[in-house]
Amino acid sequence: MIHRCFVSRNINLLTRAFIIIILYYTYVRPLLEYNCVAWSPHLKRDIELIEQVQRRFTKRLIGLSVYSYDERLKLLNLDSLQYRRIRFDIIMCYTRSPAIAEGPRDAGVPVEIW
Repeated sequence: MIHRCFVSRNINLLTRAFIIIILYYTYVRPLLEYNCVAWSPHLKRDIELIEQVQRRFTKRLIGLSVYSYDERLKLLNLDSLQYRRIRFDIIMCYTRSPAIAEGPRDAGVPVEIW
């Protein structure tokens, strides 16, 4: 849908994939990740359907259709949506566990998740 909304005759603008990726980050990815901690798909077909949105998007970018999905993610510096859901689950468990969140009282060392 983003590709249809931003049509331009300027070829230089169309070859700038980072503009379209910013639009993807802004408009599409939040919809795919909305409430993923509460509703994390566990069926393989649901996971594949959600991942297929990102797969199709990256494939439609100019010059990237010849690469595999994993290579496109590396080239665009993106994570798979399944990886991001797992990461959000870990962060949620970390922040909701009082023993882990408080940490040792006498250590005084800040703990980073990622």
